[in-house]
Amino acid sequence: MANLVLDNKLIASCRASAKRIAGPIEKLINDHTTISIERAALRLIGVEGALEQTNSQFFPEANIIVDNLKKADVLQQGVLYWFVNGMIQKKMAISELAAAVARNKIDLLKLREGSFAEISSKANEVCKEAVKKLREVRQQRDVIRDETGDTFDPEGRNGPLIYVIVATGNIYDDVTQARAAAQAGADAIAVIRSTAQSLLDYIPHGATTQGFGGTYATQENFRVMRKALDEESGRLHRYIRLTNYCSGLCMPEIAALGALERLDFLLNDAMYGILFRDINMKRTLIDQHFSRKIIALARIVIHTGEDNYLTTADAIKNGHQVLASQFINECLAINAGMSEEFLGLGHAQEMNPEHPDVFLLEIARAQMTRDIFPRSPIKFMPPTRYKCGDIFYSHLMDAMFNFVGVLTGQTIQLLGMPTEAMHTPLLQDRWMSIKNAKYIFNGAKGLGKEICFKENGVINEWARKVLSDTAALLAIIEEKGLFKAIEEKAFAEISRLETGGKGLDGVIKKHANYMNPFTELLNE
Repeated sequence: MANLVLDNKLIASCRASAKRIAGPIEKLINDHTTISIERAALRLIGVEGALEQTNSQFFPEANIIVDNLKKADVLQQGVLYWFVNGMIQKKMAISELAAAVARNKIDLLKLREGSFAEISSKANEVCKEAVKKLREVRQQRDVIRDETGDTFDPEGRNGPLIYVIVATGNIYDDVTQARAAAQAGADAIAVIRSTAQSLLDYIPHGATTQGFGGTYATQENFRVMRKALDEESGRLHRYIRLTNYCSGLCMPEIAALGALERLDFLLNDAMYGILFRDINMKRTLIDQHFSRKIIALARIVIHTGEDNYLTTADAIKNGHQVLASQFINECLAINAGMSEEFLGLGHAQEMNPEHPDVFLLEIARAQMTRDIFPRSPIKFMPPTRYKCGDIFYSHLMDAMFNFVGVLTGQTIQLLGMPTEAMHTPLLQDRWMSIKNAKYIFNGAKGLGKEICFKENGVINEWARKVLSDTAALLAIIEEKGLFKAIEEKAFAEISRLETGGKGLDGVIKKHANYMNPFTELLNE
């Protein structure tokens, strides 16, 4: 594949800046927990029940247990300290104790407290069993991949994966559309999450059949879709990947459920939640770190959300914001124990299609991303900002997007839809998009190996400019700190405050005797 002529010293300098930017964030992470991390700890050890409330709605036991401890101002020691002590004192199984506590039959704070050493020993035992289960699930997924045939290559040498969305709001209708997409040639299915679910501070329970703009992310919905895609993988002799969204106020819990239910990809990016959902910076960065520790053990590929920046900021003027965020995201992921081959950095083809030589500039940015992050599975997002009701023009834009993707060796290609600006895609829309991509991916599969870029041509010069602008932006962020830089619109032309946003009240400073064995066990 052709490579650009980029300044490797400048790339190394960008990574060094990103590491220094991440330093204060690491201290914040080490000193704090959140209510969502504590709920994730309960879910990992097996608390998955829910209490039925009015109108046949269910509220998770994990939320009730954690909320009660927070109200009593004792969550600083960690939910597992109190819950495991309850297991010891009442000699009850996890699910039995959780149900009793959630229904006010047992008050964890009124039980005799065992010694710290006794509780710690039991907590380690329980958490080690949970980690063992995560490894077993991971191995089960690997066996299925081997049996059905899996050609996924993080570096994109096999051509882009065809990645499509389903978003009916009804998980069973989603299954029908996902099966049809797989049969038409899709390699990965993303179940779009219901609008604004990221702002719910709990995870809905059970299979759901209503949702606006997408389907609720629940453990049962994960199970339903995973089962259907396993069946299609066996039938097609081709492994079909499953994706969902791991962002928002329940980020660590979604990571836990995704790991337990054998998801392959998770959209996982704190910056997206900060900028586009106004979730508090501290809350979401702390949550992201713990979620990525789970994801690292599960060997799930994450997708970051830099592509969204170009929906609110001009893509020609602000492409360097995407690259700067990618460097920061890479550093934060590595700090959480992730390796490069699971870091699916996101970017998008969102420049004004009427700009002169726009495809040279898009190729420059796409190739630059591929060259700077050679071991990572790059996720390329389709044009949306300039889509309109002209479905024929939209289809042409998607074709050129597919051409840029295969030419530059992108790993994961989210296909655009001809009706992008009109409605949730129908079966025939998805079929058209897959046919479009298969034609171009097959016809231009080896083109990137046949060409080279002029050293001082438009493509190389544009990539160098973006890299230089990125280094300058990272230097500014390093000087001001990430939180202040976000306040001053460093990304996506959006300002957020360190003390603003949703979820700050769920951030808790750890006690000296804080107990959460997962913090260490997930690194092993």
